[in-house]
Order: sequence, then structure tokens, then C-alpha cells
Amino acid sequence: ATCVHGCKYGECTGPNKCKCFPGFTGKTCNQDLNECGLKPRPCEHRCMNTHGSYKCYCLNGYMLMPDGTCASSRTCAMVNCQYGCEEVKGHVQCLCPSGGLQLGPNGRTCIDIDECSTGKAVCLYNRRCVNTFGSFYCKCQLGYELKYTSGRYNCVDVNECVTNRHRCNLHAECLNTQGSFQCKCKQGYQGSGFDCA
Repeated sequence: ATCVHGCKYGECTGPNKCKCFPGFTGKTCNQDLNECGLKPRPCEHRCMNTHGSYKCYCLNGYMLMPDGTCASSRTCAMVNCQYGCEEVKGHVQCLCPSGGLQLGPNGRTCIDIDECSTGKAVCLYNRRCVNTFGSFYCKCQLGYELKYTSGRYNCVDVNECVTNRHRCNLHAECLNTQGSFQCKCKQGYQGSGFDCA
């Protein structure tokens, strides 16, 4: 089975047919599936879509149960949490629906943790970290694209000279480099490669 355009977050199962990993959709499995928009809804109260997944949380005055449902709680209602709460031995604590969020100074609202700047996120070689609200994902560095090669996904150098993504002068040659390209004026011409005279 070969998929000309590849399957970004999935497997190639037939000629140009992709089987997407859970949480992804599209012809080449390159789009995040918004589980919060599915019917039936996956969460009882509120739903937060994340890259490849989702998180459930409850309205104020309710506690999030292990099965994703919300149970009414008088104590929670009094604390006024942004995303629901849990009671441990009579002590009420506000919850954040993701490990990428932390309780703010007021102990009730959740603020984003930038995993990319704190160094909590580890991205493989040739990948850069992109922070999202409550999470992060790794994206190929500029000049690289995600391709399925040798049974796994790798960030492979884009040959800008072949894809015509270069801006070399008409009288210049394009030379591909790792993650980028260079322009060199042809014989009899001088200049930067972008400008040749």
C-alpha cells in the first residue's frame, strides 16, 4: 500500500487510503479531530479539545468523577472553582483539566504552563515545540516536513529546489541544504544568487 501524500497521524492501508490514529481525521490524517463536537458528546458538562485528544471538566458546584460525569457538590459550589473540584477528607481543592495547566494564585482559576519555555517539553531532533492552552505538540522545524519512512514518522528535509519553494534568480542555480537552500549565480553572472547581474 502506498499513499502518495503520506498519512501524517495514521497508517497507509491501501492505495491512497489512510487509517487515522485516534483523535485525528482527514484524507491524510493531518487534522486534529474535535471530539468536543461529536454526538453523543464525550463530556457531561464542558469539553476542552486538545491536540489528538480532549479533556472533560465540570461547571462550578460539580465534581468530576473518574468516568467523566459530573456530580453535584455543595462544598464545590461554595469554593467557586473555574473547572470543578475534588473533595479529599473534607478539604476542597480546585482542579485543572490538564497537566499543562496549573492553579493560579487565587487557587480557583487555571493558567497555562508554557512547556516549551520551561523545558518540560522534549521534542525529537529536527522538531520544534509549539505551546497550546493546557498542552503542547512537536512540529517539524522550518525546512523539514513529516514523512512516513522506514516504518516510522520522521522530519525529512524539504528539497526547496525541486518543490519550487526557492526565490533564486532566473540566472542562478538552486542548491539544496539540510533544512534550507542556497542560490548561486550561474557562470558569467555575479551577485547574491537572489540578484544576479
